[in-house]
Amino acid sequence: MSIDKIYVAKLGKTVGLKGDIKIFLDSDFPNQFKTGATFTTNKNLTLKVISYNKSRQIIKFENFEDIELAKKLTNQELFTTKDKTKENCQLEKNEHFWFDIMDCIIYENGKKLGKVIDINRYPVNDYLEIQTDESLVKEGLPKVFLLPYILETYILNVNIKDKIIDVQDAYDILENS
Repeated sequence: MSIDKIYVAKLGKTVGLKGDIKIFLDSDFPNQFKTGATFTTNKNLTLKVISYNKSRQIIKFENFEDIELAKKLTNQELFTTKDKTKENCQLEKNEHFWFDIMDCIIYENGKKLGKVIDINRYPVNDYLEIQTDESLVKEGLPKVFLLPYILETYILNVNIKDKIIDVQDAYDILENS
């Protein structure tokens, strides 16, 4: 089992008297917060979900079913693992987990442009933060550039198994960065 921790949410203030807590998701998969799911916190607690109300963004955990116990969880961060994420979250066609996109090599027309080092979420699109290949940096191009994650416009093919992403028009973005 993978030990990589993935941040998925932060716990807020208690709601009511029975241990309900406001949850602030940082995940595209709210369905992973189903009854029985377990998460670890940044204080190394293991929490098991009793109930989750998606519309109200409220969650309740086993052994924290009253307001005084639940208050101890305020401001803690929730983590899961890659394995649990893959088990609990169903992807649609052309969807990928961010942790699978990380470290993929970016190619345009067979030319290596760089490697994905981060993914930035902006209101309209996600952007791949790419560390430019050393050979291109030596030619005077920027060390890092952002590429919009827009299928068919820039992203042609994502091969998670081989850690390769084929793109188009990215070299122009790199030159103008």
